[in-house]
Amino acid sequence: MKSHKNPYASRMKRQVTIRMRDDVIGCFKEMFEETGIPYRSLINLYLRGCMADERRPDLTWRSNMLEKIV
Repeated sequence: MKSHKNPYASRMKRQVTIRMRDDVIGCFKEMFEETGIPYRSLINLYLRGCMADERRPDLTWRSNMLEKIV
């Protein structure tokens, strides 16, 4: 039997590990309670929305911003 390329391979998700603050995860978990959509899917939807709208993070660094991040 001859193998075929998966036509949906370009749309498949790839597992990654990222570190996020508890308050960020908590925010998306609250959205899960409201919507029933798993919080990981909500994070993916949000990031895809940012891509579609060509939104970029504010990378203007201020001294007090560093304190909040760390």
